[in-house]
Amino acid sequence: MKEFSPAKKRVEVSVGESVRILRELQELSQTGLATLTGIPQATISAIENDRVNLGVERAKVLARALNCHPAVLLFPGWDTEHERAA
Repeated sequence: MKEFSPAKKRVEVSVGESVRILRELQELSQTGLATLTGIPQATISAIENDRVNLGVERAKVLARALNCHPAVLLFPGWDTEHERAA
């Protein structure tokens, strides 16, 4: 795997912002995402505004609906290069 280099952080994104960005990229409204996941729209709004913690179980449900890995939502600013050096 030497031909690959670790991802570098380009922008600071909160957990809530990562949910909103992925939702908007898929052209889903909060109501549409609520319908797909069974998570109330008000809770999705609170997650996107970082008023409510996402949590692992909600991350799994949202990730399934947003076609991504839960870690993408839970750890949006993960810096693998820094972690390797530690």
